[in-house]
Amino acid sequence: MYDEQQRPDNGPLAGFTVGVTAARRADELGALLQRRGASVVHAPALRIVQLADDSELLAATKEVIDQAPDIVVATTAIGFRGWVEAADGWGLGEDLLARLREVELLARGPKVKGAVRAAGLTEEWSPSSESMAEVLDRLLEEGVDGRRIAVQLHGEPLPGFVEALRAGGAEVLGVPVYRWMPPEDIGPVDRLLDATVSRGLDALTFTSAPAAASLLSRAEDRGLLPELLAALHHDVLPACVGPVTALPLQARGVDTVSPERFRLGPLVQLLCQELPGRARTLPIAGHRVEIRGHAVLVDGELKPVPPAGMSLLRTLARRPGWVVARSDLLRALPGAGRDEHAVETAMARLRTALGAPKLIQTVVKRGYRLALDPAASDAKYSDE
Repeated sequence: MYDEQQRPDNGPLAGFTVGVTAARRADELGALLQRRGASVVHAPALRIVQLADDSELLAATKEVIDQAPDIVVATTAIGFRGWVEAADGWGLGEDLLARLREVELLARGPKVKGAVRAAGLTEEWSPSSESMAEVLDRLLEEGVDGRRIAVQLHGEPLPGFVEALRAGGAEVLGVPVYRWMPPEDIGPVDRLLDATVSRGLDALTFTSAPAAASLLSRAEDRGLLPELLAALHHDVLPACVGPVTALPLQARGVDTVSPERFRLGPLVQLLCQELPGRARTLPIAGHRVEIRGHAVLVDGELKPVPPAGMSLLRTLARRPGWVVARSDLLRALPGAGRDEHAVETAMARLRTALGAPKLIQTVVKRGYRLALDPAASDAKYSDE
């Protein structure tokens, strides 16, 4: 978990807890979330195989050098740079660059084009859209039957891309840059899963499809897949950096949200819109009360609330202004047993945390109620 002392109390994500599954650029994503007020729980769902140790990449590189492909497709800037750097480390850098100068080199988008040119190469063509679909359309229009095509991969699935080329008669060689494997220490992932299933998170972020697939696989291994899917369906917002990243989740029937631009900044901005929009805001005892994930905003001031208190507050907020029996509130307290005194203790701590005792009224011998402002109550029930 990141240092909570760095969280601003008035950011758009204040009071929310966000899970980060990224292995790469996790610090950057975590810092962006924290600067907007979120609590961040990080558990890399994958680890990256070091290029120098990757025998599959070495074998693919030698094959490209020894048997020249007709076309090479560079799909990511960091992946292309990593491939050239790894080849340099193996003493094959000049041979690889010489081979790439001879072939038809396609670069998926401006960033990849920049990496290609930085290596002293010139691309044959690059779409402005960064769309693999546009690259595929161009290749199929040109005709791929009998052609040998090397595709630089980057740990991400390319849905239908390789299959469509092969269906068109091409021989396809995958160049697997930055392959993924499960993390060596599975403990943080298990804790992230437990937090998701128990609704201790408000959102879970994914920046690669393999990370999403890995988390689902671990949940299945632990027998938690139904609980994880239920949490992602109803209570924990699954936020993906782009549509390819979302595929493993969508294959399980999980609806996800993604920004229009597939970058970390827009992903964080999307959460800044989505999570506050899901918060419950009520006019209570002359105050504006916004119920967030693990905290409450009272007139815009952040009030951290213990988990038991949040459970009570959410139960009261389901029927604002109505009396909720102690027995119902007791059922909302995890591990409280049958002792209704636990409700009184948790309620006292909740009132202290809120700093406005009149928000919650005690109804003698019956239970408790939120002191919903009369005007709000009249408006809510005027049509009933």
